[in-house]
Amino acid sequence: MRNRNWSRRDVLKASTISAAGMVFAEPLRAAAPPSTEVTPALIEAARKEGKLSFYSALELNVAERLAKTFEAKYPGISVRVERSGAERIFQRIAQEQGSGISAVDIANSTDPAHYLDWKKNDWLAPYVPEDVARHFPADQVDPDGMHATSCAWLEVIGYNTDLVRREDAPRSYADLLDPKWQGRIVKAHPGYSGAIMTATFVLARDLGWPYLEKLAQQKVMQVQSAADPPKKILLGERAVMADGNDYNLVLLKDQGKPVEVVYASEGSPLIIVPSGIFRGAPNPNAAKLFQHFFFSAETQQMLVDVFAHRSFHAQVKEKGAHVPLASLKLLKADPAAVQAQSEEIKARYSRLFKV
Repeated sequence: MRNRNWSRRDVLKASTISAAGMVFAEPLRAAAPPSTEVTPALIEAARKEGKLSFYSALELNVAERLAKTFEAKYPGISVRVERSGAERIFQRIAQEQGSGISAVDIANSTDPAHYLDWKKNDWLAPYVPEDVARHFPADQVDPDGMHATSCAWLEVIGYNTDLVRREDAPRSYADLLDPKWQGRIVKAHPGYSGAIMTATFVLARDLGWPYLEKLAQQKVMQVQSAADPPKKILLGERAVMADGNDYNLVLLKDQGKPVEVVYASEGSPLIIVPSGIFRGAPNPNAAKLFQHFFFSAETQQMLVDVFAHRSFHAQVKEKGAHVPLASLKLLKADPAAVQAQSEEIKARYSRLFKV
């Protein structure tokens, strides 16, 4: 059991059985609970628990910054960061839940489809921080209060300005098929990264699998995380990236590094990162307090200013170096459709790119 590689199909078949062996039907849905604010009682209860486990698909430096900032704000509560790719987190939580292990307090994922599974299996606990209720748009909050979008970014094309002249740089996904880019492109994998799973779904939907078949013929360097392609073009190992997080390139440009972001003319996949508390959380009060902290204007602004993420908090200002979301063509994914096609996408992609 410990070494099993869980898929979404496994979760849907097996994890509807609780640790006590009870079979769950599709949970009855009620309206989202009333929003809550941070109270002295909640802080005291969280301090009595003294710790929490935070499973995160955010980059390690981001997740650890969140943990350390929270610990500084609330002394006496330690945060254990469990960071991995979204698909790895999904498999780990499925394995733990299927084995009756309650280890995760709060988790975020770069694949919103994961929350459909977790919600269906009744693993998430409804909880709505005051900031979420007051300052986040309704389309970024689960109607039952199970999760909300903690941050977002775009998957983009990018290039090394020392290796590619601006006038020669690709401006669209179609441009990546030009023979001049053969052997010069790097791309991440949907089997590891939830963000790339979403991006691959969007490209297959809007451009078609024949596009990806042609891209695979470009002798593409394959990496895992959506954070890896920016690193490869920075090092000059490849001149162009077919996908990767826009925030990495923005941060590198801030440091004077020779990279450039390209928002493709066809549009750029929008990646949202939900966060939710688990029903069987061993430290439920600490998890609630962390959820308040995560969605506060202060923390959201830090994610924007320090890490160049995007926030849907109405009081947060966008990073000056960013092209505003409102002026970009966004390619949005339906999490239910991603969920339904994820196994097929991973298998078909692996065959095409021979990984």
